[in-house]
Amino acid sequence: MQVEEILALTVAGIALGVMEGIRPGPLLTMVIRETLTGGWPAGARAASAPIFTDGPLIVVSVLLSGWVAEQPTLLFLISTLGAGFLVWFGVDCFRIEPPDLELEQADVTGSFRRGVITNLFNPNVYVFWFLIGGPLMASKAAVEPLAPVAYALSFLFSIIIVKMTIALFFDRTREALSPRAYRGALGICGLGMFGFAAVFLYQAYGLLPDAF
Repeated sequence: MQVEEILALTVAGIALGVMEGIRPGPLLTMVIRETLTGGWPAGARAASAPIFTDGPLIVVSVLLSGWVAEQPTLLFLISTLGAGFLVWFGVDCFRIEPPDLELEQADVTGSFRRGVITNLFNPNVYVFWFLIGGPLMASKAAVEPLAPVAYALSFLFSIIIVKMTIALFFDRTREALSPRAYRGALGICGLGMFGFAAVFLYQAYGLLPDAF
């Protein structure tokens, strides 16, 4: 067992999970909406949606990661595209506005269902697992088969915990939330996305001799 490889992907999964958890998108907006209308329990239920929406994609990505690792041309293309999307996500972190606090009151029942539906129709979920999560898992699958599993679980756990924490924060602070502080956190996440994009490009560069 290659413990170093498992730890490396576990750390990567936690880091990307935190970044994706805090980055505004359809699911985070829904989490905040549910929190402001139904309190933290409603927000937490919506935040747990990735268990069912990302779960099947994680299974597919893990199963395919070993095969992708043996296809240098495909891995090169996926890594390059993944780097491009990470740069786009990073730029997004600097230009998008913090989630709107002025949300209308709504029925608080069905929070989990609304979170699942929102995330099922979120294209970023599919982009992430097939162009970002997939290459990371494929890069270590041949060396240590448990590493992709560690990455997937750590990412899923992290993104849910982060969104639940944000829901708790909105529930406790309500109108006192500082947009400046939220923008600062987003900026840090944006820089982190650029860092991962650089790793992907370096991985693609190393694949050039075998890919073409």
